[in-house]
Amino acid sequence: MSLRIGTRGSKLALVQTERACKALNDLGIEVETAVIRTKGDAETGVPLHEVGGQGIFVRALDEAIIDGTIDAAVHSMKDIPAQRPRGVVTGAVLTRDAPEDFLAHEMRINKVQVIGTASTRRRAQLLRHDPEIEVKQLRGNVETRLRKMQEGEYDAIVLARAGLDRLGYKVKGERLPVSKFVPSPNQGAIAVVCRNDPEIIEQISALNDPRTRMDVGIERIVMQEVGGGCFTPQGIYCRDGHLIAEVLSLDGQREVRIEEDISTPEEAEEYGRHLKREASDLIREAYKQLGLVL
Repeated sequence: MSLRIGTRGSKLALVQTERACKALNDLGIEVETAVIRTKGDAETGVPLHEVGGQGIFVRALDEAIIDGTIDAAVHSMKDIPAQRPRGVVTGAVLTRDAPEDFLAHEMRINKVQVIGTASTRRRAQLLRHDPEIEVKQLRGNVETRLRKMQEGEYDAIVLARAGLDRLGYKVKGERLPVSKFVPSPNQGAIAVVCRNDPEIIEQISALNDPRTRMDVGIERIVMQEVGGGCFTPQGIYCRDGHLIAEVLSLDGQREVRIEEDISTPEEAEEYGRHLKREASDLIREAYKQLGLVL
């Protein structure tokens, strides 16, 4: 059985899809690819929360799986919303790459005043680290964001290190430690989602890395319990069962944080509910300030 694999058209999405397809080819599974354009690719001039959040990058591909246009799709797993449509499952999670953020800059770090990012989490964490900096809205693919920095619109920009590594880019800057700049849930992981069909799942599941799937599974459980999606500044990261999770105010000056060892999904649910209770004021506040309804 040949598989038709969908992807977004960005350079990074194509590289990630090529990686998954090569792994399937190595297993003797025939594949072909199809590029699906998403609303998030078309509307790059406004903040993500105004066009539907990170889920807009996934929705069109989910619909193509459900209607049979494609059998599966490859995503940066952090882009996949907590709530998933019926008929679509995560068939495999590939071995995780670097999970941390990367601060790209070409000037001396002590000269950086204006930093670009579209993420409320990154914005809040940057302002927590240094309330004096200016954080400006920045969207677009990796190439566009780097170009805008090089043209002087920003002194620095924040990118996922995994994306830079996958593209083979050598960029000046520094890694941001996960202990202080807790990543988005599932950052650095690639997921292959597919139609809920036993024959398709059997083929896709051969790519699965159990250790990565366990860690990102814990992160997703906590994310689901906390809620808030990409609208609430929250970082959730698990490595070998050790969880760090935090919710921040949009200005980065207040936070609720937990750090625990997790061994079961039930424990992840418990700590996720605890974090939501403790951070409920920050979550409501973020929605109100962004003009959204919780």
